[in-house]
Amino acid sequence: MNVVTPCRLLAVATLVAAVTMTANGPAAAANIQAAHSCRDVVIDATAPVITRDDILIRAPRSTVWAVQTHVANWPSWQPGVTAVRRTDTGRLRVGSTFIWDVEGLHVTSTVRQVEPGRRIVWGGTGNGITAVHAWTLTPTRDGVLVHTEESWQGAPVDADVPTAQAALDASLRAWLENLKRASEARMAPGH
Repeated sequence: MNVVTPCRLLAVATLVAAVTMTANGPAAAANIQAAHSCRDVVIDATAPVITRDDILIRAPRSTVWAVQTHVANWPSWQPGVTAVRRTDTGRLRVGSTFIWDVEGLHVTSTVRQVEPGRRIVWGGTGNGITAVHAWTLTPTRDGVLVHTEESWQGAPVDADVPTAQAALDASLRAWLENLKRASEARMAPGH
């Protein structure tokens, strides 16, 4: 399935501008730079701890997206999250910051990429751990395939990589299962 995203539209427009506006070198260069910045933000592939996981959720993508991105509601469906505070208002956007407590960590996260309904990436620090966390939602015939991946680095991780790896693996599996339950519950009759 070929999905048209704002970045793909910008990339096509940039290509057309670069071909047709050769006399306008600086403007074409600025457009090419803008298109380059539309590449997906990714986790740190060199981090000592990386987890990747998937789950199929039988709910519309808009429902899964709404549950996942309404961070103030996380404590209501995500038992490991005990508090969340946004530092801005409205929909999450690049630069939005939220401060949250999860599994004993006090984390400040900043959104690094948002493609509404498709992909969100945030990163931040908590208790000496630097993390980058990406979420991708792909519609399927049976629902939405949610793929998540996260990288961890920092002194606490380096001190005990196996324990940090096990903690991140368990955390992401639980998050996906809770996201599935919360999203599918919205589809239940009477909800």
